[in-house]
Amino acid sequence: MPIDSLIALFGILLAATWTPGPNNMMLASSGATFGLRATVPHISGVFIGFGFMVFIVALGFGEVFERLPVLHTILRWVGAALLFWVAWRIANTKAPGEPGARTKPFTFAQAAAFQWVNPKGWAMCVALVGQFMGAEGTIMVAGILAGVSMVGGVTSATAWAAFGEYLQRWLKTARHLKAFNLTMAAVIVIGVFFVLWSGIGA
Repeated sequence: MPIDSLIALFGILLAATWTPGPNNMMLASSGATFGLRATVPHISGVFIGFGFMVFIVALGFGEVFERLPVLHTILRWVGAALLFWVAWRIANTKAPGEPGARTKPFTFAQAAAFQWVNPKGWAMCVALVGQFMGAEGTIMVAGILAGVSMVGGVTSATAWAAFGEYLQRWLKTARHLKAFNLTMAAVIVIGVFFVLWSGIGA
């Protein structure tokens, strides 16, 4: 891959992965609730899971959706439904120690699996593959896309979880934590409506 294309790829991925989205809102909420160290498996699942997803899509998995568009449509709606559920869970997160409070954050496997139903993730995958993969679809280029995706992902995921942990000093009361989690949930809901309305990834 030419150096100018690599620089452009880094720029695009850093901008895309650092902006608010379902993963980052969930990580911020987890960091605020459980702390950065306990959220490490969630962080790892996000950036490794997304990198693997980019690699698979770059090697031609996206052709399945071109041949069977209905599968892509189903995925979009299933992903939207899951994100609404995630937003509801975040909005109703209780402070640690309260009855019914979550006792642990996402596991690595849960976070990695979530990437496959995340509309923002699919939109990014389709855009990256369309922009940077040539007709030959080489493993090397797919690997570069996946590697750069993971670099952008690990930096943004860690930063958002750390941001949530940093806010713990202001989230000591249940009311403040509730307000924070409601904000995170609202960002996810707004994002889902935007994706469905604009047809991103359709």
